[in-house]
Amino acid sequence: MPGMAGVRLSAPAGRWLVFTTVLGSAMALLDSTVVNVALPRIGLDLGADLPVLQWTVNAYMLTLAGLILLGGALGDRFGRRRVFVIGVIWFALASLACGLAPNAGVLIAARALQGIGGALLTPGSLALIQSVIHPDDRARAIGLWSGFGGVGAAIGPFLGGWLVDGPGWRWVFWLNVPLAAVCVPVALRHVPETSDPEAHGRFDVVGAALGAAALGLVTYALIAAPQKGASPAVVVPAVAGLALGVAFVAVEKRRSEPMLPLSIFASRQFSAVNAVTLCVYAAFGGFFFLSVINLQVVVGYSALAAGTALLPTTTLMLLLSARSGELGKRIGPRIPLTVGPLLCAAGMLLMTRAGVGAVYWRDILPGLVVLGAGMVVLVAPLTATVLASVDVGRAGLASGVNNAAARAAGLVAVAALPLLAGMGPEAYRSADAFAHTFRRAMPICAGVLVLGAVVAWRTVRSDVLERAGAEAGGEGEGAEAGAVPEGAATEGAVPEGAEGVAPVERAGGAEGAGAEGTAEGAGAEGAGAEGAGGAAPSERVKGVKRVKGAKAKGAKAKGAKAKGAEGAARPPCRPECVYHCGVSAPPLDPGDRRPGA
Repeated sequence: MPGMAGVRLSAPAGRWLVFTTVLGSAMALLDSTVVNVALPRIGLDLGADLPVLQWTVNAYMLTLAGLILLGGALGDRFGRRRVFVIGVIWFALASLACGLAPNAGVLIAARALQGIGGALLTPGSLALIQSVIHPDDRARAIGLWSGFGGVGAAIGPFLGGWLVDGPGWRWVFWLNVPLAAVCVPVALRHVPETSDPEAHGRFDVVGAALGAAALGLVTYALIAAPQKGASPAVVVPAVAGLALGVAFVAVEKRRSEPMLPLSIFASRQFSAVNAVTLCVYAAFGGFFFLSVINLQVVVGYSALAAGTALLPTTTLMLLLSARSGELGKRIGPRIPLTVGPLLCAAGMLLMTRAGVGAVYWRDILPGLVVLGAGMVVLVAPLTATVLASVDVGRAGLASGVNNAAARAAGLVAVAALPLLAGMGPEAYRSADAFAHTFRRAMPICAGVLVLGAVVAWRTVRSDVLERAGAEAGGEGEGAEAGAVPEGAATEGAVPEGAEGVAPVERAGGAEGAGAEGTAEGAGAEGAGAEGAGGAAPSERVKGVKRVKGAKAKGAKAKGAKAKGAEGAARPPCRPECVYHCGVSAPPLDPGDRRPGA
């Protein structure tokens, strides 16, 4: 492919590529940050109750979580630029439909279509950088991509509040149309096409459909339960959703090329960290859904003031995430993954003070600062540990699975939390009623975070980042997975003379789907040279086999670089710099940049 993994960032084509991927990701990122701010106004204008607001958030999350792995596989097979462009156009058209929605039903359907577009464009953004940009410049390109993403996360709530209070909530969605009008022509003109020539086999459409259907039915049952109780309209979808979940696991276990290879969970560390992820992002999803409504309905803020009020959490993430990543590397992830959720839990308990007549500096800001501090401590080590828990060849798959787990956790939390807190369909129309149930919801979120802290303390090893994938495919398999013998160019390792080109092992076309969770080097010492992790799988070297447990000649045990590569190896971009960017906010990490990068 022309331009394959060779475009320098200093060249016009490299700059256009970063610009295009930033713009495409900004669509999904801004949409997710501004919609929550608009929820109370949407409910008032459409005469909608709380379940409609829940579905406005969850319809998007449902299709995104269910299809993001499949979206990455489509890009590998049919071309990453092509699928990225289709996703941008799809997302823009769905956004237009959201803004034109005459009623709640149309809005929810359009939001589900938005999620499909997001599942197509999100994996493509980092996949294009990974497969087109020269390895020596890849870390810097990802740093720029994630840095601009951090700026987008910071201004998103402010921009959303301004649009809602100004031209109206419909412009929250219409904003994506001009962004797409710029992004698509630039991508078609300046971005080279790439794909994986080894991609083959059938797409796991059945698995994707079963997973999405299971999540959808369970979500429906949870949202409908406050109104309909334990009626057949609730019990039947709940049981059917659980049955489809079991069927999904059975199908994935039998398929030769599954969307979700269950073998990845043979790593106990990977399974443990994903359990922590479920707890953490369930709490985050419920908190950010309810807190924006609480600030407007109970405290009496405008949409702009409510969006601005939450900025301390994102600001702390932007300023301190890089240092947090370094701390996790020095002391190991066990303590950060335990302390971080506990700090977040304390912050959410402090937010119970945000009631009628609350004063921002006294009653709201302390909780947000403590919450932001907990997110800083937690998020970067969590991401690094996810990628270090598996073999480097499966970093793309690992990040995709973890991202899908985070989305699914938030989806279920938004559906279940109002039910658990006793919020009725009209609760958000009454300041007193919503304040009462909000004070019940925050301890529930805090309890889930404490559970995550306990899981982390009991299951996460402090040396997992140092061992960097020693448990890939099972405890103790291969002392140095991904290392190669002399003269062998392998998948998952850097061949001689080609530093930074570390192809990702393919498992049923799923690698690369986790667009957010990859970074150069996969955050693991001993995993290979720069570029080992993948937002998308790199093109593979044919005719070679992976050899585990052997060292490459001339390579060091940690941070090995390819023999004969030009120049000194550059420090890899940290994996946390790109995790969750372009999908949901907050949290969002700015990345760990080298001086002058």
